[in-house]
Amino acid sequence: QVQLVESGGGLVQAGGSLRLSCAASGRTFSSHSMGWFRQAPGKEREFVAAISGSGGTSYFADSVKGRFTISRDNTKNTVYLQMNSLEPEDTAVYYCSARYGSNSWAYWGQGTQVTVSS
Repeated sequence: QVQLVESGGGLVQAGGSLRLSCAASGRTFSSHSMGWFRQAPGKEREFVAAISGSGGTSYFADSVKGRFTISRDNTKNTVYLQMNSLEPEDTAVYYCSARYGSNSWAYWGQGTQVTVSS
């Protein structure tokens, strides 16, 4: 069982930056890929970024490539999402998720709100 707690959301002006953190419980953190998803009002949840257990491989949605980076510190059981050049379209609740191997994204945090004002 993996429990996830996100933090770092808030209100920022367009062009600004935020760093989200997701702290995970459990002793198998490095065995899990970690991902960030987001859900805007009236829209479905969408993939933002993911990183492998070792941190050696990462993936991004086209909409955030070049602006967002994902990283993890396995000694702290924490994954980060650094968001730069934020746009109003990035406004959403951001969720952290974990999966083991190629299984589905089975574990989810409670979400953290990110609001980007124009």
